[in-house]
Amino acid sequence: MSATSAASARQTRQPRLPFWAQILAGLTLGIILGLLARGLGLSWLAETLTQIGSIFVQLLRVAVPPLIFTAIVVSIASLRQVTGAARLAGQTLLWFMITSLLAVTIGLVLGLLTNPGLDTSLSQDNAEAYDGTSGSWLDFLTGIIPANVLGVSAETSTEQADGVVSVTTALSFNVLQIVVVAAVVGAAALAAGEKAEPFLAFNRSALALVQKVLWWIIRLAPIGTLGLIGKAVATYGWDLLGPLATFTVDVYVGCALVLFGVYSILARLHGLSPLKFFSGAWPAIELAFVSRSSVGTMPLTQRVVTRNLGVPQEYASFAVPFGATTKMDGCAAIYPALAAITVAQIFGVNLGLTEYLLIAFVSVVGSAATAGLTGAIVMLTLTLSTLGLPLEGVGLLIAIDPILDMMRTATNVAGQALVPTIVAKREGLLDLQVYNGPRSALAPEPEPAASPVTATA
Repeated sequence: MSATSAASARQTRQPRLPFWAQILAGLTLGIILGLLARGLGLSWLAETLTQIGSIFVQLLRVAVPPLIFTAIVVSIASLRQVTGAARLAGQTLLWFMITSLLAVTIGLVLGLLTNPGLDTSLSQDNAEAYDGTSGSWLDFLTGIIPANVLGVSAETSTEQADGVVSVTTALSFNVLQIVVVAAVVGAAALAAGEKAEPFLAFNRSALALVQKVLWWIIRLAPIGTLGLIGKAVATYGWDLLGPLATFTVDVYVGCALVLFGVYSILARLHGLSPLKFFSGAWPAIELAFVSRSSVGTMPLTQRVVTRNLGVPQEYASFAVPFGATTKMDGCAAIYPALAAITVAQIFGVNLGLTEYLLIAFVSVVGSAATAGLTGAIVMLTLTLSTLGLPLEGVGLLIAIDPILDMMRTATNVAGQALVPTIVAKREGLLDLQVYNGPRSALAPEPEPAASPVTATA
């Protein structure tokens, strides 16, 4: 037997730990190291965990813009083979709104049953003026209209220490603007016909390369998980959560009801096994929980939606990026509903039927207004300002936001995977053999060639 054959045989005999188990191992070790760092006051360990998690999330975010751009351009160019594309988009938006309405209803009911603002030890005296970013309905226009062809913005910050002034410039990207730019470029390529073929061929090659690089980054998820969860445990403790214990429990319970209750029922109503859905989407849900980033998780979300759940690549290329910017059942539905009730009770403001309807309206429609911005805090400021509640209430809740954001983001990503699956099933596009079949280990084999997508009548 040659050396190559022997090495291949040894590799075949070695058991390979499943991806989900690797993330679970990283999660467990991260919790242990976080507890050690917090309990023993090991600042160097806490800083190391922070840096590991930050580097992993940054790698994901850097890879997202080229993925979104090339995937959408290529998928739009395939519209020649797609029948009923407009109906697919309409169905996706409709189910985004339906699930958001169900999520905000659960948030309102939980808030009315538990009165999280009455049970807290916080009061108006604990509130601090909030001078952060606020949400506005006009933000929808600034969020969707590209500031430049790349959808990139720069922020400059100045710090002074020991008489030395340091200036730092950080680049950030607006996912929704990149989606718009890519859609316009793809439509232009479609209209240009044969003249655009070299450009489209370049984008197909670039997409294949980006997907390969993204797989290498995603394989680092267990290490990233260790750093992210370790940092959270080392930084936040029960002393911080205690005053808002009821509110914290409400957010986790509400998200769990939507994640495991509502989503399971919707899957079952469409003839799909909830267990198969969760087993297929779980790698993305798990990563979302620890990374706290729907956009950072988007590459893995798209991968599990196509490879494990059987959604066509062409449709997933639209639905998943769109959902990562606007489909936020945790951040834009459950959380602002509970937070608004909590702030109103702390400040002694009575909410009536009109206010509860406004909360539902903002949750269903308002996420589009904040799609170009970051975080649930912006959505919360939009909700509070719409209801006329004091923005100082944000200062009461912002301290524990990272702990809440883990469960919110996991719920967001689960919804971003479920809606394309449901729509594909309703339109006769879902590959049921893939959905009901054995789950892949997300091995980095080449993506399957694009196949025609036709929506049934």
